[in-house]
Amino acid sequence: MAGIPAGVVAAGGLVGGYGVARWTKKRQLGGVALAAAGVVAARGWRQKAGTGTAAALSGLYVAAFAGSHPLAKKLGAWPSVLTVAGGVAAASWAAADRRSAGAAAQS
Repeated sequence: MAGIPAGVVAAGGLVGGYGVARWTKKRQLGGVALAAAGVVAARGWRQKAGTGTAAALSGLYVAAFAGSHPLAKKLGAWPSVLTVAGGVAAASWAAADRRSAGAAAQS
């Protein structure tokens, strides 16, 4: 997993968590997928950018999940989830992932 950007993991957790919950009709399973991806992403953020950035991005991840619910009333469920997932991925790239991409390109 070291080669996968943490933002991709986080975005995948938001999309995958919703998909699992929707297709299995078991919200708890979606929550497990969401939480597991969040833990993996947070570890990546901490390794790449430190504890403070990891905490901030983890807070954004949780806020995106919560914010997708009211946003879904305006956009629809899937567009809402994809919007917040994109936002988390972009923030992750800006705050953490591009650091490791730049280091890999130089080696």
